[in-house]
Order: sequence, then structure tokens, then C-alpha cells
Amino acid sequence: MESKKLSLILLSYYSEKRIVKVYENVKELLEKNNIPFEFIIVDDGSADDSYKIALELEKNNSNVRAYQLSRNYTSHYSIFAGLSLAEGDCALPLVDDEQQPYDTIVDMYNIWLKGEKIIIPHRITRDDSWKSSLFSEAYYTIMNALTEVTFPKGGADLFFIDREIINILNKRIHPRNTSTVAEILRLGFNPYYYGYQRPLGVNEKSRWTVKKKLRLAKDTFFSSSSFPIKFIFNLGLWVSLISFLLIVFYIYIKIFGSPFFNDIQPKGWTSIILFISFFGGLILFSLGIIAEYIWRIFEEVKDRPGYIIKEKNSSEK
Repeated sequence: MESKKLSLILLSYYSEKRIVKVYENVKELLEKNNIPFEFIIVDDGSADDSYKIALELEKNNSNVRAYQLSRNYTSHYSIFAGLSLAEGDCALPLVDDEQQPYDTIVDMYNIWLKGEKIIIPHRITRDDSWKSSLFSEAYYTIMNALTEVTFPKGGADLFFIDREIINILNKRIHPRNTSTVAEILRLGFNPYYYGYQRPLGVNEKSRWTVKKKLRLAKDTFFSSSSFPIKFIFNLGLWVSLISFLLIVFYIYIKIFGSPFFNDIQPKGWTSIILFISFFGGLILFSLGIIAEYIWRIFEEVKDRPGYIIKEKNSSEK
């Protein structure tokens, strides 16, 4: 029986010192376990020699293919690009920082062979700085509480998926202002959560800046949750109800006086200014939330590509 091919998608960004090492380690492991694979390198607009080294690796190995995006789009767009190029029966995005043990590739491949279509690897323990851990825990707690997506404890960034899921992502999901993991978890298919221990002594500095993390967090949240819109509606409903009751209350006082309310009089410009300021801020906040959704609709209707894969020139082929 012929083994089924695995598509490994290496997310390359300033990876000139890591690409060859990752490929050699993966090749040794997968050949040892008789797992046929293709190695797709997607360079995310690196300005170093990452793409040049990837092309050399491609020339020397028949199962390697190297591509470069037109600019830096961040890793989730690189994953979408890699999936559009994948020819295997299953696929796994791969990072170059070795924070996920290579043995997990074999484990997930064997789990996939047993019939699981979506496998989500996640770290059982985190060995990050307190700032990173705090941001991560807060992010995944909010996502699990307020969106349609349920992440495993500690969160997840990667996945191992079947060809059926690859085809759905390529044909049905627009790769704009979202994340691959969130879109995959929304599909259902009863994902299999695969926990692993992060290797000790791995302290690679993350290339995810705070700005990129915040953008991803915002994109994932708004693409997966209708809570903000529902919150605005419910808030407006209750504020309107309270305002109506206050109107009735003051009309009653104006007509009948306020013997039961210690002669309350609706006067004072300070309270009026406070109410105007509060509700003015509330209105602007609500409009900001609505604008986030409208902006995403605007981006979708323009139908621009989520990423652009550069064509290779004659010297690169």
C-alpha cells in the first residue's frame, strides 16, 4: 500500500540560518518513518538571503519547492499561500524556531491515518515571559468566552489537516483579516487536540511584534464574533428603556410635584454635561465597533487578494 504524501509548509521569515537545518532534520525523521513528503518554503518577504537559500535547496532536492510573497504579510497569510500550493493528502505548517518537537509530526501523521481530519497541536505548558503569558491567557480566554471558536488551553497557532479541509480553505474561505486556526476551528469536524511538551532550552526570540499580535488578535476576534454588535444592541435597548423611564418620572414630577421624592427638581447643568459626555463617548465607542465590521466588509467587496506569490524569473527556476 502506497503511503500518503504529507505537505510541510515552512513559514520562512528571516530564516537564512535555519532553513537547511529544519529541512535536514525533517527529512531524516520522515524518511526513517517511511512518510513521503513535499517541503514547501513560503518566504514572507524577507530582506535577507532566506529566499536565495530556499532556491538552492529546491535545486538540490526534488521534493522541495520555494516561493516568495510580494511583501511581508505575516504568517497566517503565508499559511494560506502554502495551502494553495500544497499537493499532498494532508498538510502541516511548520515554523523554524524548533519550539514544537519534530517527533510530533510523526505522531500527528499517524493520528491522521486513523481518520482524524483536523489535529490541533498545543503546548501543555508555556515557558514564556510573564508579559507574553498574560497576553496569551487573556486573549484565549476572551476568544473562548465571546466568539464561536473554542481554543484548547494555552491556545494554538498551527494545525495538521486532511485534504478535504485544505480544499475547503482554498475554495471557500477568503484569506483576509482572519487567522487560519480560527477558520479551521469554525468548520467543526470534531478537531483532535494534541498536547505536547515544549523542548527545554528553546528560547528563540519571537518575530511577532506587539503591533502584529494586536492586529491578529483584533482580526481573529472580529472575524469570529458577533458579540460586539449584540452588545451594542442590548446596551442601546437598556439605555433607551432607562431614558424612557426617566422621561416618565420627570413628567410626573412636573405635573404632580414630588412629595414622595423629597421635592426633587430636574435642575443643574453639571449633571447635564456629565450625561452628554458619557453618552457621547458611548456613541463614539459604538460607532468604532460598527466601523470595524464595515471596514472588513469594505475589504471583502474589493475582492483584493489576501497575498501575492511572486513569479519566479528564469534564473530562479
